[in-house]
Amino acid sequence: MDDTILSDDEAAGRCFRQVCHDFADRLPVESPEELSGVIQEIRRWYWSDPERIRQSSLDLNRARWELLSMAFERFGIDDDPLIEEMSLAYQRLKSAAVEVIPGALDTLIALRNRGVRLGLITNGDSHGQRAKVVKAGLEPCFDSILIAGEFGVAKPDPHIFRQTLENLRVSPGQAWMVGDNLYADVGGAQALGIYGIWIDWRGNGLPDNAPAIPDRIIRSILQLYPE
Repeated sequence: MDDTILSDDEAAGRCFRQVCHDFADRLPVESPEELSGVIQEIRRWYWSDPERIRQSSLDLNRARWELLSMAFERFGIDDDPLIEEMSLAYQRLKSAAVEVIPGALDTLIALRNRGVRLGLITNGDSHGQRAKVVKAGLEPCFDSILIAGEFGVAKPDPHIFRQTLENLRVSPGQAWMVGDNLYADVGGAQALGIYGIWIDWRGNGLPDNAPAIPDRIIRSILQLYPE
């Protein structure tokens, strides 16, 4: 869902910058931009590690706390109550910042109208991810929606893929998995024999140490149903 149907990474960056500005008078740093830059750096490092993806994807609130804590430690700040306040402020901003990638809903509707059964698998906690599903109006587009925080395991665990296949009544060889994460989305799906499509929305190409080699690479979900 995130950065496949919804524009998530850029929204997260904007929300963290806003929080740093809003709390600037309580932060012993040169500028709020300095702190937000460090947070962004840590975010990319944090979510690049397969084991952290596996462990933290069920509880994004805890992951956000850890990110802010590491950023604070970089500046020698020891203030857990401030971390809590900034984390809650970020959560409120992020909940209001749900943005559907232009054309993504039209693509999903076109696929459904063609008779394609659609399943959504998203990592993250139940409250935050379910709220995004509802706000973005995604429920009518899918025959199956599994949120890691509700299901109990996160991608790339095979159980969440198998349950989606069962819900859609298809075999692995009949399914495609489309996502922006090579490890959780593509690798997890391919391990079961599902065709893996990687959305390289940044346009950086496959990294040298890619954890999976996708069967197909696209820049946007819109390419699944070209006009």
